[in-house]
Amino acid sequence: MKPDVFPRFEPVTATWQYVVADPATRDAVIIDSVLDFNPASNQISTETADRLLSLVSENNLTVTRILETHAHADHLTASTYLQQQLVKLGKPRPDIGIGARITQVQSTFAPRYGIEDSELSNVFDKLFQDNEEFTLGNLGAKVLHLPGHTPDHVGYLIGENVFTGDSIFNPDVGSARADFPGGSAVALYNSARTLLDFPGHYRLYVGHDYPPESRAENEAGEKYKPYTTVKEQREDNKHVNTGTREEEFMKLRLERDSILGEPRLLHQSLQWNIRAGRLPKATGAGDMFLHLPIKASKQLMSIMQGAKL
Repeated sequence: MKPDVFPRFEPVTATWQYVVADPATRDAVIIDSVLDFNPASNQISTETADRLLSLVSENNLTVTRILETHAHADHLTASTYLQQQLVKLGKPRPDIGIGARITQVQSTFAPRYGIEDSELSNVFDKLFQDNEEFTLGNLGAKVLHLPGHTPDHVGYLIGENVFTGDSIFNPDVGSARADFPGGSAVALYNSARTLLDFPGHYRLYVGHDYPPESRAENEAGEKYKPYTTVKEQREDNKHVNTGTREEEFMKLRLERDSILGEPRLLHQSLQWNIRAGRLPKATGAGDMFLHLPIKASKQLMSIMQGAKL
């Protein structure tokens, strides 16, 4: 039996979110949800996440798990918000799941942002091991370790569909960057090869889409695509296809990554997402903060560090 897949595109961060359901039992998982964030006002809102809740309600679904493919660096996860809202609505409490190597990412970034261990303890309900299997209603599912973009990155194989996160993009986009701490172009290449080894008719549902101007619109007038088949990726992926050698991919990826700027919401996203979308600890005055690093010229640093107070 094939799962029902409900893709929902969030255009501000170009993120694909997925609700995947067993058509027989109506059990469902939510993959890579998004909270809305306005960096100009530092305001977090829930319109996008609330639309996912409406989709769940309209289709009479029971969410059993809320899944992350990795600690995203470009958007804030809605995992904890969705979990709490579903409980408020009288639904069973779904586990929030992610790959077990999230602890490595937490250990990397918590000291950088001054996040205490107590804020990270048990924030994820389920840490998946490589190749771990679970059920979605009557359907089988499997967790695939797909590192490279980040070390904790996983994909979810449900039926003949892989929800790939940022391990591969649509053929005319190519691949994700591999220059984050713990990232690796070699590992990203090997993860792509893992995906390309699946049968040609399998669908690869991507985590983002950044369509080039040349992409034709579909019948609905949309350029954004949630998936392509393994066969299409083997033939047409512009960064990693059947004929791409490892050294070719590494050269391309390293050259591209060297000129990329930081994601717009990098620091806000990482601090939020390693907490599984929980609010930061409040100060005594009741305020909550996400830390943003500042940069100064060498001249200014030299003057300021030598200044007497």
